[in-house]
Amino acid sequence: MTDSLNRLHEAVLAIRIAGSGRSRTAKLLQAGRAKMAKKVAEEAAEVVIDAIGGQRDAVVRESADLLYNLVVLWVSIGVRPQDVWSEMGRRERLLGLAEKMPKTRVPSSERRKVISLQKRRISKSR
Repeated sequence: MTDSLNRLHEAVLAIRIAGSGRSRTAKLLQAGRAKMAKKVAEEAAEVVIDAIGGQRDAVVRESADLLYNLVVLWVSIGVRPQDVWSEMGRRERLLGLAEKMPKTRVPSSERRKVISLQKRRISKSR
């Protein structure tokens, strides 16, 4: 998947560098960051609605749309896929693969507790 997102990022970047065009991507880039962010929110909402409805195939399609719009937004703000992969790697080292970073900064002493709880969950499941 990272290869696909990297290729998509490169294609969107090339369209942005070209500066104009009639493609959907060019039009989104020209519309501005607020429009791009709105599209990300719309696609995310569609994923949620389809997931609640148990519509697996629709979730797959809408997730692809969400990723496309997210990459367009990344390009507009100068985020590279590698930036996101690096952050995910950092979080995995701190909290484990399936954990989300807390919204507030957690002191390192607290992080160790979170990591040890994760290890405890894993050992209990075995």
